[in-house]
Amino acid sequence: MKILGIGNAIVDVICKVDDNFITKNNLTKSTMKLIFDQSEFKNLLKNLKIEKTVSGGSVANSIVGVSQLGNKVGFIGKVSDDEFGSKYEDGLKKENVEYFYSKKKEELPTGTCLILVTPDSERTMCTFLGTAGKINENDVNTHAIQKSEIIFLEGYLWDEGDPKKAFDKAIKFSNKVAMSLSDQFCVDRHKTHFLELVKNKLDITFANEQEITSLIDAKNFEEVINFSKQLNKLMVITRGEKGAIAIKGEDVIECGIEKNLKILDLTGAGDLFAAGFLHGVVNQLSIKESLEKGTEMSSKVIQQIGARL
Repeated sequence: MKILGIGNAIVDVICKVDDNFITKNNLTKSTMKLIFDQSEFKNLLKNLKIEKTVSGGSVANSIVGVSQLGNKVGFIGKVSDDEFGSKYEDGLKKENVEYFYSKKKEELPTGTCLILVTPDSERTMCTFLGTAGKINENDVNTHAIQKSEIIFLEGYLWDEGDPKKAFDKAIKFSNKVAMSLSDQFCVDRHKTHFLELVKNKLDITFANEQEITSLIDAKNFEEVINFSKQLNKLMVITRGEKGAIAIKGEDVIECGIEKNLKILDLTGAGDLFAAGFLHGVVNQLSIKESLEKGTEMSSKVIQQIGARL
């Protein structure tokens, strides 16, 4: 297998609402709210008509992208044996992703992200992680990891306790490890652990400029480049309108953005960029070509609604 993703298994549940629903439920339009109370989440969902469900989560989005480019891929993510868990599994199988997880009845339900679309096309998200964040080392299929060229992890999933043990086990048995730092919030919360991973455990690190700057407390981008050169591993950084850059040893390779795009929704831009880049790596493309493939994929996804092509 080319790439095995390990990440939060979250079902995206897309519903159309009016502005009044957002106000009435004390939500802030265009933001993402984490919900920790299951009954609060159920109350939000109970009066809504579900338009569509998608097997989401950051790394899962990337893995589907790699599959769409014709590669053999798999995914590990924790779901419960419930309606959304079954939909999650079916959704991945439809995208030719092998799902290395046997669902069973868990204390918490399958993780869900409620995506509320208002008439102005803005998306307001409410995420209930459910059992997704409770992944542990027993959920990690060692055989699948050993048979994969690269495993791809997400910073969103890393946490003290069981998820950390799952990460450690995955890394121990892997041939090559890539990880996305995911979000500045994750970086700030787990800075010392993430820095240790980047320096000592990861072969490829994906980050945006804010995340990597925060991780190493850099004063400017020159410091980021110097840090990455000394690592002598592959550091891939997206920089918004400045394009993307990959650094390995003394090699610094840049790639500009595609121009004149009709941007509709930035959801999934980073996930699909990683998909394109990893496709390049497992198919022996040059670093420059891999950056270009990542840019092509992210450019496509931001010109449509949702994180899937």
